[in-house]
Amino acid sequence: MNAGAGASPGEWEIVERKPAYRGFFGLDVVKLRHRRFDGTWSDLLVREQFLMRRAVTVLPYHAASDTLVLVEQFRAGILGALQRPWIIEAPAGLVEAGEALEDVARRECHEETGLTLARLRHACDYASSPGGCSEIVRLFVGELTAPPHPGVSGMAGEGEDIRSHVVPLAEAVAMVDDGRIVGVTGVIGVLWLAAHAAALRQEWGSPEG
Repeated sequence: MNAGAGASPGEWEIVERKPAYRGFFGLDVVKLRHRRFDGTWSDLLVREQFLMRRAVTVLPYHAASDTLVLVEQFRAGILGALQRPWIIEAPAGLVEAGEALEDVARRECHEETGLTLARLRHACDYASSPGGCSEIVRLFVGELTAPPHPGVSGMAGEGEDIRSHVVPLAEAVAMVDDGRIVGVTGVIGVLWLAAHAAALRQEWGSPEG
C-alpha cells in the first residue's frame, strides 16, 4: 500500500484484491483508490487486472541492406476485432523464471525466424496495454550479420505457425502508416528503428552485406 497520513498526489491504496482466474495468464479483481492531481482521494474504483509475466520483443536488423525481419501469425486475442486475425509484428515471448532478458530475445528470434543474432541493442521498455494489463515489454534490436531470407518457423509443440517477412525499413514504416502493421511489437519496433537506424548503420554495418 502506497498511502498514509500526509500522502501526496501519485500515491494509491489497494483495498482488496481477489483472484478471478488462474491459467497461463491470470485475472484479478482489484478495489483501489488513488490520489487525484488536485491532492484529494478518488472514489473507490473496481478494476480487472490481466496478469502477465515480463515480456521481450526483438527486431532483427541487417544494417548494411537496411532491412528487418517481421513475423506473421494467427492471434486468437483479436478474433472479432480485425477482419483477418493474422497480424505482422516483431518476434516476442515471455520471460521464464531466472532467464536474462537478452537470452529471451535471442531464443525467441531463433524459434520464430530461425535466425541467430549477433549484438543486441536495448531500445526501450513500454507498457503494452496499461488500462488493464500488467505486462511490461523490453524491446531490443538484434544485429544480423548476413542478409536474411523469409521462411516459416515456430515451435510445433506450442501450436506455432510463423511466417517471416524480410522488409526494407522504409517499406516497414509505410506498413505502419497504412495499417498493414498493427501489432504493438511491430509498430513500436519499426518506429524506434526508423528514428535510430542511421546510428545503427554507422555502428554495425555488416561484414557480409
